[in-house]
Amino acid sequence: MADPAPGSSLTVVDGDLRCHHFDAHRCRSCTLLPVPRTRQLGDKEAHARALVDAPVWLPTVAGSDAGFRNKAKMVVGGTAEAPTLGILDRDLVGVDLRDCGLHSAGLRTALEQVAEWVAAAALTPYDVRARAGELKHVLLTESPDGELMLRLVMRSTALEARVRSRLAALLEALPALRVVSINVQPEHKAVLEGEREVVLTDEATLPMRLATGVTLRLGPRSFFQTNTLVAEALYDQARAWVGTLDGVRSAWDLYCGVGGFALHLAATGRDVVGVEVSPEAIAAATATAADLGVPARFVAADATTWALDQPAAPDLVVVNPPRRGIGADLAGWLETSGVRHVVYSSCNAESLARDLALMPSLRPVEARVLDMFPHTTHYEVMVLLSR
Repeated sequence: MADPAPGSSLTVVDGDLRCHHFDAHRCRSCTLLPVPRTRQLGDKEAHARALVDAPVWLPTVAGSDAGFRNKAKMVVGGTAEAPTLGILDRDLVGVDLRDCGLHSAGLRTALEQVAEWVAAAALTPYDVRARAGELKHVLLTESPDGELMLRLVMRSTALEARVRSRLAALLEALPALRVVSINVQPEHKAVLEGEREVVLTDEATLPMRLATGVTLRLGPRSFFQTNTLVAEALYDQARAWVGTLDGVRSAWDLYCGVGGFALHLAATGRDVVGVEVSPEAIAAATATAADLGVPARFVAADATTWALDQPAAPDLVVVNPPRRGIGADLAGWLETSGVRHVVYSSCNAESLARDLALMPSLRPVEARVLDMFPHTTHYEVMVLLSR
Protein backbone atom coordinates (compact mmCIF):
# COMPACT_ATOMS: atom_id res chain seq x y z
CA MET A 1 0.00 0.00 0.00
CA ALA A 2 1.24 3.46 -0.89
CA ASP A 3 1.94 5.99 1.84
CA PRO A 4 -0.23 8.99 0.82
CA ALA A 5 1.69 12.25 0.55
CA PRO A 6 0.93 15.22 2.82
CA GLY A 7 -2.02 17.26 1.59
CA SER A 8 -3.74 14.23 0.09
CA SER A 9 -7.35 13.31 0.83
CA LEU A 10 -6.12 9.77 1.55
CA THR A 11 -4.82 8.44 4.84
CA VAL A 12 -3.99 5.00 6.19
CA VAL A 13 -6.06 4.01 9.22
CA ASP A 14 -5.38 0.64 10.85
CA GLY A 15 -3.81 -0.55 7.61
CA ASP A 16 -6.79 0.54 5.48
CA LEU A 17 -6.75 3.32 2.90
CA ARG A 18 -9.31 6.00 3.79
CA CYS A 19 -10.49 9.14 1.97
CA HIS A 20 -12.25 11.91 3.86
CA HIS A 21 -14.32 12.81 0.77
CA PHE A 22 -15.50 9.20 0.42
CA ASP A 23 -16.29 8.87 4.13
CA ALA A 24 -18.30 12.11 4.05
CA HIS A 25 -20.16 10.94 0.90
CA ARG A 26 -18.93 14.01 -0.99
CA CYS A 27 -17.37 11.81 -3.68
CA ARG A 28 -18.00 8.08 -4.12
CA SER A 29 -16.18 7.61 -7.42
CA CYS A 30 -13.75 5.11 -5.88
CA THR A 31 -16.48 2.53 -5.38
CA LEU A 32 -14.03 -0.18 -4.22
CA LEU A 33 -12.06 1.97 -1.78
CA PRO A 34 -13.32 -0.02 1.28
CA VAL A 35 -12.22 -3.27 -0.41
CA PRO A 36 -8.61 -4.35 0.34
CA ARG A 37 -6.39 -3.89 -2.70
CA THR A 38 -5.37 -7.55 -2.79
CA ARG A 39 -9.03 -8.52 -3.08
CA GLN A 40 -9.60 -5.87 -5.76
CA LEU A 41 -6.79 -7.35 -7.82
CA GLY A 42 -7.96 -10.91 -7.28
CA ASP A 43 -11.53 -10.09 -8.27
CA LYS A 44 -10.40 -8.31 -11.44
CA GLU A 45 -8.24 -11.21 -12.53
CA ALA A 46 -11.04 -13.68 -11.77
CA HIS A 47 -13.44 -11.58 -13.86
CA ALA A 48 -10.99 -11.50 -16.78
CA ARG A 49 -10.25 -15.23 -16.55
CA ALA A 50 -13.98 -16.02 -16.63
CA LEU A 51 -14.29 -14.16 -19.93
CA VAL A 52 -11.02 -14.98 -21.68
CA ASP A 53 -9.85 -18.58 -22.01
CA ALA A 54 -6.07 -18.16 -22.07
CA PRO A 55 -3.73 -21.05 -21.19
CA VAL A 56 -1.22 -18.72 -19.51
CA TRP A 57 -1.99 -15.75 -17.27
CA LEU A 58 0.97 -13.58 -16.38
CA PRO A 59 1.08 -11.93 -12.93
CA THR A 60 -1.24 -8.93 -12.62
CA VAL A 61 0.42 -5.53 -12.89
CA ALA A 62 -0.73 -3.62 -9.82
CA GLY A 63 1.07 -0.29 -9.61
CA SER A 64 0.39 2.16 -6.80
CA ASP A 65 -2.96 2.60 -5.09
CA ALA A 66 -2.48 6.37 -4.47
CA GLY A 67 -0.99 9.29 -6.37
CA PHE A 68 -1.04 7.37 -9.66
CA ARG A 69 -3.16 9.62 -11.88
CA ASN A 70 -1.33 11.83 -14.35
CA LYS A 71 -4.47 13.68 -15.38
CA ALA A 72 -7.05 15.67 -13.42
CA LYS A 73 -10.48 16.19 -15.00
CA MET A 74 -12.15 18.79 -12.78
CA VAL A 75 -15.62 20.27 -13.10
CA VAL A 76 -15.57 23.96 -12.17
CA GLY A 77 -18.24 25.15 -9.73
CA GLY A 78 -18.67 27.80 -7.07
CA THR A 79 -18.19 31.44 -7.95
CA ALA A 80 -15.60 33.53 -9.75
CA GLU A 81 -14.32 34.67 -6.36
CA ALA A 82 -14.29 31.18 -4.83
CA PRO A 83 -14.22 28.51 -7.56
CA THR A 84 -14.36 24.80 -6.80
CA LEU A 85 -12.46 22.23 -8.84
CA GLY A 86 -13.88 18.73 -8.58
CA ILE A 87 -17.39 17.45 -9.23
CA LEU A 88 -20.98 18.62 -8.92
CA ASP A 89 -23.26 17.09 -6.29
CA ARG A 90 -26.87 16.01 -6.83
CA ASP A 91 -27.99 19.62 -6.51
CA LEU A 92 -25.38 20.68 -9.09
CA VAL A 93 -23.35 22.46 -6.44
CA GLY A 94 -19.57 22.33 -6.79
CA VAL A 95 -17.60 19.94 -4.55
CA ASP A 96 -13.91 20.84 -4.31
CA LEU A 97 -11.56 17.87 -4.76
CA ARG A 98 -8.23 19.62 -5.25
CA ASP A 99 -6.68 17.31 -2.65
CA CYS A 100 -7.85 14.08 -4.33
CA GLY A 101 -5.34 11.43 -3.32
CA LEU A 102 -5.49 9.64 -6.66
CA HIS A 103 -3.75 12.58 -8.35
CA SER A 104 0.00 12.91 -8.29
CA ALA A 105 1.49 15.34 -5.79
CA GLY A 106 2.44 17.60 -8.70
CA LEU A 107 -1.15 17.76 -9.92
CA ARG A 108 -2.48 18.57 -6.47
CA THR A 109 -0.02 21.43 -6.04
CA ALA A 110 -0.76 22.75 -9.52
CA LEU A 111 -4.53 22.61 -8.99
CA GLU A 112 -4.15 24.93 -5.99
CA GLN A 113 -2.30 27.43 -8.16
CA VAL A 114 -4.81 27.12 -11.00
CA ALA A 115 -7.74 27.71 -8.64
CA GLU A 116 -6.08 30.85 -7.25
CA TRP A 117 -5.41 32.09 -10.78
CA VAL A 118 -9.00 31.41 -11.90
CA ALA A 119 -10.23 33.51 -8.98
CA ALA A 120 -7.74 36.31 -9.67
CA ALA A 121 -8.75 36.34 -13.35
CA ALA A 122 -12.46 36.31 -12.40
CA LEU A 123 -13.27 33.48 -14.81
CA THR A 124 -16.94 32.84 -14.10
CA PRO A 125 -17.74 29.15 -13.53
CA TYR A 126 -20.48 27.72 -15.72
CA ASP A 127 -23.71 27.38 -13.73
CA VAL A 128 -25.48 24.26 -15.03
CA ARG A 129 -28.83 25.21 -13.50
CA ALA A 130 -28.81 28.78 -14.79
CA ARG A 131 -27.05 27.89 -18.05
CA ALA A 132 -24.82 30.89 -17.49
CA GLY A 133 -21.10 31.47 -17.00
CA GLU A 134 -18.07 30.42 -19.00
CA LEU A 135 -15.53 28.05 -17.37
CA LYS A 136 -16.77 24.46 -17.41
CA HIS A 137 -13.78 22.21 -16.78
CA VAL A 138 -10.13 22.35 -15.86
CA LEU A 139 -8.13 19.52 -17.47
CA LEU A 140 -4.58 19.22 -16.19
CA THR A 141 -2.00 16.64 -17.31
CA GLU A 142 1.43 15.97 -15.82
CA SER A 143 4.31 14.34 -17.69
CA PRO A 144 6.83 11.98 -16.07
CA ASP A 145 9.23 14.94 -16.03
CA GLY A 146 6.76 17.05 -14.03
CA GLU A 147 5.80 19.33 -16.92
CA LEU A 148 2.15 20.31 -17.23
CA MET A 149 -0.55 20.85 -19.85
CA LEU A 150 -3.60 22.90 -18.84
CA ARG A 151 -6.83 23.01 -20.83
CA LEU A 152 -9.60 25.40 -19.88
CA VAL A 153 -12.91 24.12 -21.24
CA MET A 154 -15.13 27.16 -21.77
CA ARG A 155 -18.56 27.81 -23.23
CA SER A 156 -17.18 30.37 -25.68
CA THR A 157 -14.16 32.53 -26.39
CA ALA A 158 -15.75 35.53 -24.66
CA LEU A 159 -13.04 35.51 -21.99
CA GLU A 160 -10.14 34.61 -24.28
CA ALA A 161 -8.64 38.12 -24.15
CA ARG A 162 -8.81 38.07 -20.34
CA VAL A 163 -7.12 34.68 -20.19
CA ARG A 164 -4.39 35.82 -22.58
CA SER A 165 -3.77 38.99 -20.59
CA ARG A 166 -3.28 36.96 -17.41
CA LEU A 167 -1.35 34.08 -18.95
CA ALA A 168 2.03 35.47 -17.91
CA ALA A 169 0.96 35.49 -14.27
CA LEU A 170 -0.13 31.86 -14.53
CA LEU A 171 3.15 30.80 -16.14
CA GLU A 172 5.06 32.61 -13.41
CA ALA A 173 3.05 30.87 -10.69
CA LEU A 174 3.45 27.49 -12.42
CA PRO A 175 6.84 27.37 -14.18
CA ALA A 176 6.23 23.72 -15.10
CA LEU A 177 3.37 24.71 -17.43
CA ARG A 178 4.38 23.91 -21.00
CA VAL A 179 1.03 23.98 -22.83
CA VAL A 180 -2.07 26.08 -22.09
CA SER A 181 -5.18 26.05 -24.26
CA ILE A 182 -8.85 26.97 -24.33
CA ASN A 183 -11.23 24.27 -25.49
CA VAL A 184 -14.59 25.57 -26.66
CA GLN A 185 -17.61 23.48 -25.66
CA PRO A 186 -20.73 25.63 -26.28
CA GLU A 187 -23.44 23.00 -25.77
CA HIS A 188 -25.43 22.52 -22.58
CA LYS A 189 -24.87 18.81 -22.11
CA ALA A 190 -22.60 16.45 -20.22
CA VAL A 191 -19.74 16.49 -22.73
CA LEU A 192 -16.22 16.96 -21.42
CA GLU A 193 -14.82 18.96 -24.32
CA GLY A 194 -15.62 20.46 -27.71
CA GLU A 195 -14.13 20.27 -31.19
CA ARG A 196 -12.31 23.63 -31.18
CA GLU A 197 -8.98 24.10 -29.40
CA VAL A 198 -7.18 27.45 -29.06
CA VAL A 199 -3.55 26.94 -28.00
CA LEU A 200 -2.25 29.97 -26.08
CA THR A 201 1.40 28.98 -25.60
CA ASP A 202 4.25 28.64 -28.05
CA GLU A 203 4.41 24.93 -27.27
CA ALA A 204 1.45 22.81 -28.39
CA THR A 205 2.53 19.35 -27.19
CA LEU A 206 3.58 17.86 -23.85
CA PRO A 207 6.51 15.42 -24.02
CA MET A 208 5.75 12.19 -22.17
CA ARG A 209 9.20 10.74 -21.49
CA LEU A 210 8.50 7.11 -20.65
CA ALA A 211 10.76 4.69 -18.81
CA THR A 212 10.53 2.44 -21.88
CA GLY A 213 12.89 4.78 -23.76
CA VAL A 214 10.21 6.39 -25.93
CA THR A 215 9.07 10.00 -25.54
CA LEU A 216 5.53 10.52 -26.85
CA ARG A 217 4.13 13.90 -27.87
CA LEU A 218 0.79 14.58 -26.21
CA GLY A 219 -1.40 17.26 -27.80
CA PRO A 220 -4.36 18.89 -26.01
CA ARG A 221 -6.89 16.47 -27.52
CA SER A 222 -4.64 13.40 -27.68
CA PHE A 223 -5.41 10.30 -25.65
CA PHE A 224 -2.94 8.91 -23.14
CA GLN A 225 -3.56 6.48 -20.32
CA THR A 226 -4.14 8.20 -16.96
CA ASN A 227 -1.73 5.86 -15.16
CA THR A 228 1.79 6.34 -16.54
CA LEU A 229 3.42 3.37 -14.80
CA VAL A 230 0.76 0.96 -16.05
CA ALA A 231 0.87 2.49 -19.54
CA GLU A 232 4.61 1.76 -19.59
CA ALA A 233 3.84 -1.82 -18.58
CA LEU A 234 1.38 -2.10 -21.48
CA TYR A 235 4.00 -1.05 -24.01
CA ASP A 236 6.68 -3.21 -22.41
CA GLN A 237 4.38 -6.25 -22.54
CA ALA A 238 3.54 -5.76 -26.21
CA ARG A 239 7.24 -5.35 -27.07
CA ALA A 240 8.14 -8.46 -25.04
CA TRP A 241 5.47 -10.59 -26.72
CA VAL A 242 6.42 -9.50 -30.21
CA GLY A 243 10.06 -10.18 -29.38
CA THR A 244 9.22 -13.86 -28.85
CA LEU A 245 7.55 -14.24 -32.25
CA ASP A 246 9.42 -15.31 -35.38
CA GLY A 247 9.14 -13.48 -38.67
CA VAL A 248 7.18 -10.38 -37.65
CA ARG A 249 8.33 -8.09 -40.45
CA SER A 250 5.16 -6.03 -40.70
CA ALA A 251 2.78 -4.74 -38.03
CA TRP A 252 -0.21 -2.44 -37.79
CA ASP A 253 -1.18 -0.47 -34.69
CA LEU A 254 -4.91 0.23 -35.05
CA TYR A 255 -6.43 2.93 -32.81
CA CYS A 256 -2.83 4.02 -32.34
CA GLY A 257 -3.41 7.42 -30.66
CA VAL A 258 -0.06 9.23 -30.49
CA GLY A 259 1.71 6.05 -31.58
CA GLY A 260 2.43 4.30 -28.29
CA PHE A 261 2.41 0.68 -29.43
CA ALA A 262 3.73 1.37 -32.94
CA LEU A 263 6.74 3.32 -31.69
CA HIS A 264 7.60 0.60 -29.17
CA LEU A 265 7.39 -2.12 -31.83
CA ALA A 266 9.28 -0.30 -34.57
CA ALA A 267 12.60 -1.95 -35.40
CA THR A 268 15.02 -2.31 -38.28
CA GLY A 269 13.59 -4.69 -40.84
CA ARG A 270 10.03 -4.32 -39.59
CA ASP A 271 7.44 -2.17 -41.39
CA VAL A 272 5.12 -0.60 -38.81
CA VAL A 273 2.01 1.46 -39.60
CA GLY A 274 -0.15 3.26 -37.03
CA VAL A 275 -3.73 4.24 -37.81
CA GLU A 276 -5.78 6.77 -35.85
CA VAL A 277 -8.74 8.95 -36.78
CA SER A 278 -7.26 12.12 -35.19
CA PRO A 279 -4.99 14.11 -37.55
CA GLU A 280 -3.47 15.87 -34.51
CA ALA A 281 -2.44 12.56 -32.95
CA ILE A 282 -1.03 11.32 -36.27
CA ALA A 283 1.06 14.48 -36.68
CA ALA A 284 2.44 14.00 -33.17
CA ALA A 285 3.24 10.32 -33.78
CA THR A 286 4.94 11.12 -37.11
CA ALA A 287 7.12 13.76 -35.46
CA THR A 288 8.07 11.36 -32.67
CA ALA A 289 9.07 8.66 -35.17
CA ALA A 290 11.27 11.18 -36.97
CA ASP A 291 12.91 12.19 -33.68
CA LEU A 292 13.57 8.59 -32.71
CA GLY A 293 14.70 7.64 -36.19
CA VAL A 294 12.50 4.55 -36.20
CA PRO A 295 10.79 2.97 -39.23
CA ALA A 296 7.17 3.73 -38.38
CA ARG A 297 4.63 5.65 -40.44
CA PHE A 298 1.21 6.90 -39.48
CA VAL A 299 -2.12 7.38 -41.25
CA ALA A 300 -5.10 9.51 -40.24
CA ALA A 301 -8.10 7.28 -40.96
CA ASP A 302 -10.80 5.16 -39.40
CA ALA A 303 -9.06 1.98 -38.28
CA THR A 304 -11.66 -0.47 -39.61
CA THR A 305 -12.18 1.28 -42.94
CA TRP A 306 -8.45 1.55 -43.52
CA ALA A 307 -7.74 -2.08 -42.66
CA LEU A 308 -10.48 -3.40 -44.92
CA ASP A 309 -9.15 -1.29 -47.81
CA GLN A 310 -5.60 -2.70 -47.70
CA PRO A 311 -4.53 -5.17 -50.41
CA ALA A 312 -2.63 -7.43 -47.99
CA ALA A 313 -2.50 -8.17 -44.29
CA PRO A 314 0.56 -7.73 -42.05
CA ASP A 315 2.19 -10.38 -39.88
CA LEU A 316 0.83 -8.82 -36.68
CA VAL A 317 -1.91 -6.38 -35.68
CA VAL A 318 -2.19 -4.46 -32.41
CA VAL A 319 -5.65 -3.21 -31.46
CA ASN A 320 -6.34 -0.87 -28.56
CA PRO A 321 -9.97 0.11 -29.09
CA PRO A 322 -12.37 2.16 -26.94
CA ARG A 323 -14.66 0.36 -24.50
CA ARG A 324 -17.03 -0.80 -27.21
CA GLY A 325 -14.30 -3.05 -28.69
CA ILE A 326 -13.32 -3.49 -32.33
CA GLY A 327 -16.74 -4.67 -33.50
CA ALA A 328 -17.91 -7.30 -35.96
CA ASP A 329 -16.45 -5.77 -39.14
CA LEU A 330 -12.85 -5.54 -37.96
CA ALA A 331 -13.05 -8.81 -35.99
CA GLY A 332 -14.41 -10.54 -39.08
CA TRP A 333 -11.62 -9.12 -41.21
CA LEU A 334 -8.97 -10.26 -38.71
CA GLU A 335 -10.49 -13.75 -38.70
CA THR A 336 -10.30 -14.13 -42.50
CA SER A 337 -7.25 -11.98 -43.23
CA GLY A 338 -4.49 -14.45 -42.53
CA VAL A 339 -2.90 -12.23 -39.87
CA ARG A 340 -0.77 -14.60 -37.80
CA HIS A 341 -0.72 -12.71 -34.51
CA VAL A 342 -2.85 -10.11 -32.73
CA VAL A 343 -2.08 -8.16 -29.57
CA TYR A 344 -5.40 -6.99 -28.14
CA SER A 345 -5.30 -4.36 -25.37
CA SER A 346 -8.74 -3.83 -23.87
CA CYS A 347 -10.27 -1.66 -21.18
CA ASN A 348 -13.46 -3.75 -21.25
CA ALA A 349 -13.09 -7.51 -20.90
CA GLU A 350 -16.73 -8.06 -21.88
CA SER A 351 -16.39 -6.42 -25.30
CA LEU A 352 -13.04 -8.22 -25.67
CA ALA A 353 -14.78 -11.56 -25.10
CA ARG A 354 -17.41 -10.69 -27.73
CA ASP A 355 -14.70 -9.82 -30.23
CA LEU A 356 -12.71 -12.98 -29.50
CA ALA A 357 -15.80 -15.08 -30.18
CA LEU A 358 -15.80 -13.63 -33.72
CA MET A 359 -12.15 -14.65 -34.26
CA PRO A 360 -12.08 -18.38 -33.38
CA SER A 361 -8.98 -19.01 -35.52
CA LEU A 362 -6.96 -16.59 -33.42
CA ARG A 363 -6.47 -18.33 -30.09
CA PRO A 364 -5.27 -16.73 -26.85
CA VAL A 365 -1.68 -17.67 -26.01
CA GLU A 366 -1.03 -15.46 -23.00
CA ALA A 367 -3.01 -12.83 -21.13
CA ARG A 368 -2.41 -10.26 -18.42
CA VAL A 369 -4.50 -7.97 -16.23
CA LEU A 370 -3.12 -4.49 -15.60
CA ASP A 371 -4.79 -2.49 -12.85
CA MET A 372 -4.98 0.87 -14.60
CA PHE A 373 -7.84 2.09 -12.39
CA PRO A 374 -7.43 1.11 -8.72
CA HIS A 375 -10.47 1.29 -6.41
CA THR A 376 -12.89 0.83 -9.32
CA THR A 377 -14.20 -2.23 -11.16
CA HIS A 378 -12.34 -1.14 -14.31
CA TYR A 379 -9.04 -2.59 -15.48
CA GLU A 380 -6.96 -3.19 -18.60
CA VAL A 381 -6.41 -6.67 -19.99
CA MET A 382 -3.96 -7.65 -22.73
CA VAL A 383 -4.10 -10.84 -24.78
CA LEU A 384 -1.65 -12.29 -27.28
CA LEU A 385 -3.50 -14.20 -29.98
CA SER A 386 -1.95 -16.53 -32.54
CA ARG A 387 -3.42 -18.46 -35.42
